[in-house]
Amino acid sequence: MIVARVLDHPGFAPELLALTAVEALGPGAAEWARRLRELYPGADADGLARLATRRFARQAGVGGATAALTGVVAPVVELAVVLWSQANLVLHLAAAYGHDPAHPARAAELLTLTQVHPDLASAESAVAAARAAQGPEEELGLRAVEAAWRLAAPLAAQAGGWLVLRLVSRLLPGTAALTAAAGNSSVAERLAARATTHYRATTHYRATTHYRATTDYRPARRPRPGH
Repeated sequence: MIVARVLDHPGFAPELLALTAVEALGPGAAEWARRLRELYPGADADGLARLATRRFARQAGVGGATAALTGVVAPVVELAVVLWSQANLVLHLAAAYGHDPAHPARAAELLTLTQVHPDLASAESAVAAARAAQGPEEELGLRAVEAAWRLAAPLAAQAGGWLVLRLVSRLLPGTAALTAAAGNSSVAERLAARATTHYRATTHYRATTHYRATTDYRPARRPRPGH
């Protein structure tokens, strides 16, 4: 269970969530893209991306589904639910642009796009460290608090900065407000815009690289001074 894994290694909560999301949600996202391409052979990547964005923007706000939970683990579950939904959106957008959503590389991209890490290199290092993490050493309560803070940080960045962080500082009562803010449709749409820009650009780069490798393409030479 993902919550158990997160609580075992709370310092790597977002990284473990990303790895698990890729494993669990990636195949479904790939099947979604394959099925739509069969049904609508004329649909392009941008069209599929728009469908995914509309679908997951409508589903945003699922954090409220866990509001009835109580106890020290409740904030971890609520925060994880919102991030899980965001992961599903990103993986569907990756599939829309022809990337394998179940490939392990998607985990680091997911962490960068959801603003857990500032760049891909740091995200890849964190994912590698999470894979190598040892067993838990602290009691459950302390681990739950650390996991909640690690999961809350990217949501706070997406949903309203310091005001949201002040809500999180109260942890149990603040988590509901945080998940509601981070789970709304506007946040999902901003995340979709970042992911679309990223995967569209990498698809273009991959296509250009393939073209250059399979043709006699030669970049134009700049004239030397005096010529």
